[in-house]
Amino acid sequence: MARNVVVVGTQWGDEGKGKIVDWLTGHASGVVRFQGGHNAGHTLVVGQNEARKVYKLNLVPSGIVRGVQCFIGNGVVLDIGHLLAEIDALEAGGVEVQSRLGISPGCPLILPCHVALDLAREAKRHAGARIGTTGKGIGPAYEDKVARRALRVYDLFHPGRFAEKLAEALDYHNFVLTRHLGAKAVDGEVVRAETLARAERIKPMVKDVSAELYALNKADQNLLFEGAQGSLLDIDHGTYPFVTSSNCVAGQAAAGSGIGPHMLHYVLGITKAYCTRVGGGPFPSELEIHAEGTPGHQMSTKGMEEGTVTRRKRRCGWFDAALLRRSVRINGLTGLCITKLDVLDGLDALQVCVGYRLDGRIIDLLPVGADEVARCEPVFEILPGWKESTFGIRRWEELPANARAYLDRLETLCGVPIDIVSTGPERAETILKRHPFMA
Repeated sequence: MARNVVVVGTQWGDEGKGKIVDWLTGHASGVVRFQGGHNAGHTLVVGQNEARKVYKLNLVPSGIVRGVQCFIGNGVVLDIGHLLAEIDALEAGGVEVQSRLGISPGCPLILPCHVALDLAREAKRHAGARIGTTGKGIGPAYEDKVARRALRVYDLFHPGRFAEKLAEALDYHNFVLTRHLGAKAVDGEVVRAETLARAERIKPMVKDVSAELYALNKADQNLLFEGAQGSLLDIDHGTYPFVTSSNCVAGQAAAGSGIGPHMLHYVLGITKAYCTRVGGGPFPSELEIHAEGTPGHQMSTKGMEEGTVTRRKRRCGWFDAALLRRSVRINGLTGLCITKLDVLDGLDALQVCVGYRLDGRIIDLLPVGADEVARCEPVFEILPGWKESTFGIRRWEELPANARAYLDRLETLCGVPIDIVSTGPERAETILKRHPFMA
């Protein structure tokens, strides 16, 4: 009987989902990306020594390097130029993409006007109000989707209709760009010609993703649904307004790919052994990362905490169990995968945020909205560290006793079993306690 797994980030993104999706793909016949855009970045490390290859993906699902069928669902906003560049880079490296990638005709398109709006708005905000957007046009593209003026992939098959819709959209966006934001207008004729020319390359990949997924499921084939960003960046459930523009939680796997919730059997939450965040917004357990010899500096440097897409330094802090409890609820997590445990090797003591002081009381669940979270004072529990290396360990019993105790405590605090521990970037550097496709 087919079994389908959803993989989501449980913090503020960058939890290491790409490696885990790649690792799990060995048990799947199809991998689906169901939300976000090319503002998300997944890094895969395959092989060792001279055979080692590093793949950096933004839109193409991480399962592509495993040779299975991959899909971009209707919940994704699509920059055609970026997608083609990513496909070309993968195929230049020996990975066949075009024959194995299906793109939903319902994907909204990211156009140059969306990028221009994104950049102009962020520039106009004063420093304290900046969201930390990647400037890729993601937010404005989702706005057009909700406002029902988006151009979607299926419009590319009708050049006349595409030109009419584009003219209407640019009439609105150029007014905002020039009159409100003081930016340059976008040339509609250039956008029309470039977009339709690029469309010829993606047309053969456009498929009814919903129908394809149902066919695979009916044929008793396993499916893997790959989320982008993290749950606390979710537009509804994250630290609003310091969030992304899509739903990052597990339930979006259904809406963003065109299948029913009954087809989602197991939800795996990817969780760093500490916590990071890129861009603006509150971060209760945050540490100083620039002072050498401090835990925050070790997390930043040893963890190589730099954005795959933006190259920005990630903010770092202690593991936040109150935050994870919120993610457990909004995703309906079945199990956890802890990543980057080795980054904590060598620390004398570890702290875990178990709750917050807010308005004179102790709470054990992350509040809703950035304003309340910003007023939270973390309550920490101290646990002993370990001196031994955990890097590359593949058996639970071989972990240092204090590392096992640390993970056991996280499991208890979050109320969800830790089924996987990632001890390095390569596929084999993984401890499996319970397999998501067999649980």
